[in-house]
Amino acid sequence: MTERKPAGVPFETWVERQIRLAQEAGAFDDLPGYGKPIPDHGDDPDWWLRSYLDREGLSAEALLPESLQLRREIERLPAAVDAAHDEAEVRELVRALNVRIAEWIRLPSGPMLPIHTVDVGEMVERWRAGRPAASGGDGTPSPSSLSTPPRALRRASHRAPRRRDGILARLRRVLSR
Repeated sequence: MTERKPAGVPFETWVERQIRLAQEAGAFDDLPGYGKPIPDHGDDPDWWLRSYLDREGLSAEALLPESLQLRREIERLPAAVDAAHDEAEVRELVRALNVRIAEWIRLPSGPMLPIHTVDVGEMVERWRAGRPAASGGDGTPSPSSLSTPPRALRRASHRAPRRRDGILARLRRVLSR
């Protein structure tokens, strides 16, 4: 850490002296980019942001408003479900996303887009459809493939047609899962 600027010494002279002393001590010799030309970024005002994201290996998606991030996650959910190893993992993926969607519905921010929770039963059925049929050696289904959670059966067999309802009703439905 440098010492304080002495009284009576002009600020510019004091700063230049600090820089000269640091150069003499070799503080600037091993900086990244030493001896290379300064990169030309043209007229892009966000060059520093793009270079930071590249350098840190981050996605620009983190800069999007939450509603757009949720929309993208909903679009990518089928691929994540297809890659899941078991039904519990599928349910956990959908549950985590639905919790985030419910939080956004409670306190929306950014562009107001219509975002709805994802139906767990549909995603589980999609995952099951993508799996090879589990069967025993004699061609009969195995007992593990016949077991489905009673809640999922109840919801699938008594599904009412979708109707427009308020935010509170949707939140209660999401939180009761």
